[in-house]
Amino acid sequence: MAIKTKPRLRVPSSAKKGELIEIKTLIAHDMESGFRKDKTGKSIPRDIINTFTAAFNGKTFFEAHWYPAISANPYQSFYYRASTSGELLFTWKDDDGSVQTAKASITVA
Repeated sequence: MAIKTKPRLRVPSSAKKGELIEIKTLIAHDMESGFRKDKTGKSIPRDIINTFTAAFNGKTFFEAHWYPAISANPYQSFYYRASTSGELLFTWKDDDGSVQTAKASITVA
């Protein structure tokens, strides 16, 4: 399953300098483990999002590697210490090579 859905993000639009902010992401994906079988007994091929990254102004600061045990529609929450204004880029990479990205801006005062 190529990643076709738009990810959902929860990122504060502004923060104080040095403030620790929580970032939440959610993407719809079946996350097929490769261990299940269909009604005929044939194995359903593995198809998961295997890598999630978050970058700020082009520099990666968070990376997660997901494996078959991750649930469908993976939710990822993490923290970032805001120091300057800029753009956050989130990237999800699938087993089939498809990539989905989402962006959010933050203003630091």
